[in-house]
Amino acid sequence: MSSIYNSKNALLLLFAIIIISCGTPERNTPNSRAPEKEKQVRISVPQFNSDSAYYYVERQVAFGPRVPNTESHRECAAFLSKTLERFSDTIYIQKTTVTAFDGTRLDIQNIIGSFNPENNNRILLSAHWDTRPFADEDPDPENFYTPIEGANDGASGVAVLLEIARLLSKNPIETGVDIILFDAEDYGVPSWYNDNQEDTWALGSQYWSQNPHVPNYFARFGILLDMVGAPDATFKHEGYSMYFAPNIVRRVWQTAQRAGYGNYFLNQRAGYIMDDHYYINKNRNIPTINIIHQVDSTPHGFFEHWHTVNDVIDNIDKNTLKAVGQTVLYVIFEN
Repeated sequence: MSSIYNSKNALLLLFAIIIISCGTPERNTPNSRAPEKEKQVRISVPQFNSDSAYYYVERQVAFGPRVPNTESHRECAAFLSKTLERFSDTIYIQKTTVTAFDGTRLDIQNIIGSFNPENNNRILLSAHWDTRPFADEDPDPENFYTPIEGANDGASGVAVLLEIARLLSKNPIETGVDIILFDAEDYGVPSWYNDNQEDTWALGSQYWSQNPHVPNYFARFGILLDMVGAPDATFKHEGYSMYFAPNIVRRVWQTAQRAGYGNYFLNQRAGYIMDDHYYINKNRNIPTINIIHQVDSTPHGFFEHWHTVNDVIDNIDKNTLKAVGQTVLYVIFEN
């Protein structure tokens, strides 16, 4: 077969191609269809109010240390229950008695607010609302047996969740959301105790993870907030979070950086923290991460005033509350 065309046929073919290519463009007439543009769904995410969150920190701290078996603990429980009940569709108060490391029997309450409780597609948000019964990391040994106010270690995470609950009540979404305020997280073995027993921390979440408020409870993923109010806080990839839920860690940190909070959410690996999320992962198999302030500049790896009498409201920064709260809002509204 030859590869050379007849010259006359070639000229005719070229002329036809030129006519076709120079034809008039198609117009939008009733009988012609313009190409459809790709539909873009815009999600409206409410703005986190850091002043409101700060107010919720103040309200908790005003009760004094929220140590189980104390009057301030009972009064704060009533405040948290009424607040969540006002915002959520359904409220659950899970009361029980647990045993501390030293044999003390603690009357505790896990406080749970649910949005869209009928929806099986759920997200779990949590924080602990109790405070440490001893300031065992205080630089002054005379303060070791002094209960702490816990403005950051406890109240900050709860405050962020209360503000999120308020916004969810005003901006409903279809996804089911559960906000769980765990009790007795901070009654673990003190630093001076000789017997380093396991499972002495996170007593409230240990109980809930084995006795959930709804039978066979499950959520697609969970986010725990702990110590999210200190100035210039840094949140790194906590060890158990990366072990149990690395994809959730990456999603949340990418969201934070996209929202402009990359100076808070650092792409760095950090230590393993025995916290409420550990038991949610272990006992309920819900992939749950911990947004927790970790640093390299202190011996214990936490913020400067951790488990000291200086964990007070004056050391809470609204900018940090905003960074965490807005990030979590983006995550839950975009899922």
